[in-house]
Amino acid sequence: MSCCGNNKSNHNKENQLTLTWTDEEVEKLAAERCVLPRPQETRSEIDERGAFIRQKNHFSTPFGDGEGELKAEGNGRYRLFWAKGCHWSNRASIVRELLGLEDAISVKIVTSTGETNKYGWGFADEPDHTDPVTRTKFLSEFYRNADPEYKGRATVPSLVDTKTNKIVNNDYHRLTNYLEVAFRPWQAKDAPDLYPEPLRKEIDLLNDWLFPNINNAHYRMAFCQSLVAYQEAYDDFFSAMDKLDERLESRRFLFGDYVTDSDVRFFVTLARWDSYYYRNLGPQKKRMTEYKNIWAYARDLYEIPAFKNNTYFRDFSREERSPYLFNSFNARFVDQIDYEGIWSAPQTRRFLSRTPDEKFLRHHEEEN
Repeated sequence: MSCCGNNKSNHNKENQLTLTWTDEEVEKLAAERCVLPRPQETRSEIDERGAFIRQKNHFSTPFGDGEGELKAEGNGRYRLFWAKGCHWSNRASIVRELLGLEDAISVKIVTSTGETNKYGWGFADEPDHTDPVTRTKFLSEFYRNADPEYKGRATVPSLVDTKTNKIVNNDYHRLTNYLEVAFRPWQAKDAPDLYPEPLRKEIDLLNDWLFPNINNAHYRMAFCQSLVAYQEAYDDFFSAMDKLDERLESRRFLFGDYVTDSDVRFFVTLARWDSYYYRNLGPQKKRMTEYKNIWAYARDLYEIPAFKNNTYFRDFSREERSPYLFNSFNARFVDQIDYEGIWSAPQTRRFLSRTPDEKFLRHHEEEN
């Protein structure tokens, strides 16, 4: 089975940008606002072996009640910036909706800046290319506001304090956990418990394993500059996929009957693998859709509105057509692929669960 098709998709939220932002405009605005060019991963994050070593998250102060920790608020003080193609930030957008935090935390999807994206994330789809809440034009401005000496990439997810226009957290490792725990008072009363206390140690251990072997494996393959580093990442990924396919043989989700934080992390990589990531990776051992259990599991998750609503297949798979002879598969056919139909194909995962009609362990309504 393939994850691509040839029918028109009815996923009507996937649209091309209607506003343009030229490199000339970007250069002028960047100069006016003292914005520096975005560092390039293939130059600044490659070690002596040619392996990609991802930059550390600079703004990682946790949310909590301890001294020096960030205080959770549900009055719209915080704004989540994320990108459709970025699975690190897609996690946070899915969890925000799953938990019913839409009124507590505002959201803005970022875009590339200009034709070349020289200055990183911005707001090409907004009038005057300006975020309507913060009046900011470049994501990196939030970083400079918080730390004038910061020299790294401005990344998503970025959780920004709208009172100060400063980024307060870009720690994709832990941000969803903070939404799940610290922001509980502003969640829906019966919101899913994606990070149940009895399982937190096990979830953390699995998440720490998913990071290098699944979530970061694509980037390790795509950005590395040596075949040795590529082969290491390739072997890690496909070994991990084999293990997870076996794990899902008898479990509906990674920890059994209910969706957890780990499932969100696995899903966002799966959603991009055959539709988007493959184009940078060379010959692959196996397509995601060839894993019997994983492919059905991914479609089971896609049935959940928060997963579907925050997955923009057509947008992140789109490539510009070349005026020359050859064009990539996506450049030729992206508008003809029936992503919705493919990902909504029936599957029978529910029969693995003791609660087939309930995918979540719910908080009790009387909880604060």
